[in-house]
Amino acid sequence: MGRRPRKSRFAPDVFVFPGGGVEPGDLERPRPLSPVCARLAHAPGRLAGALAAAAVRETVEETGLMLAEHAPLTLAARAITPTNSPVRFHARFFTASADDLSGRLSDSDELSDLAFRPLTESRRLPLFDITEAILDALKAGDGPFLFTYRGGKARLKRLA
Repeated sequence: MGRRPRKSRFAPDVFVFPGGGVEPGDLERPRPLSPVCARLAHAPGRLAGALAAAAVRETVEETGLMLAEHAPLTLAARAITPTNSPVRFHARFFTASADDLSGRLSDSDELSDLAFRPLTESRRLPLFDITEAILDALKAGDGPFLFTYRGGKARLKRLA
């Protein structure tokens, strides 16, 4: 996890996971995603591989860490922002084993204060509700979930 810049348009001074949108190169160089993971990520066809490629690319760009070519990604959560949010997204959050990473953790223009932190320590940082929910699910060993909003309230639904 790392801290977003204070002057960022989105999520200023909040700790987040590396991430971002799918770029054309991600569609051209997809990364395999298991059929179960693709279904749970609600990612049909080429989108599944592009989402996985984007996750790996964004992690390299924002942290300096590279996931091994054949290391599996597992879906942790999907999140859809509320309709009144100034920044809308349908995000997928993946996990991978730290043993499958290479490179050197280094701050970027998008994330600083990067570190691997224990879940309990991470939970005390300034976080968004989706990040809190992911950390809580990881700590509990729970499977992937969908995080949405209805009537101004966050809703969490386990994915099967």
